[in-house]
Amino acid sequence: MEHTGTVLTGFVALYIFMLAAFTGYEIIGRVPSILHTPLMSGSNFVHGIVVVGAIYATLNATSLLEQAIGFFGVLLGAGNAAGGYVVTERMLDMFKSSDKKPANK
Repeated sequence: MEHTGTVLTGFVALYIFMLAAFTGYEIIGRVPSILHTPLMSGSNFVHGIVVVGAIYATLNATSLLEQAIGFFGVLLGAGNAAGGYVVTERMLDMFKSSDKKPANK
């Protein structure tokens, strides 16, 4: 059976990375700072997709090195997503009002 899939060369991957970096910089630079928290939540969603991709790559790995790299990718992606949610929660807590009445003393 002949392989007919598209091969992603290093130059194409670098080109896509540069376009993504430029687009991300332009989008983030134009967002007001009050909207950075919802934007961070959206980026956490994207990291969830990265974890799914890393799991898919790990399941299709054929050698031990590929499996180890895939596992490391899953580990880093999951840690990044979980950390992003923790930071988002802390930032949202900063916007809550602190005028609660003290408990009966």
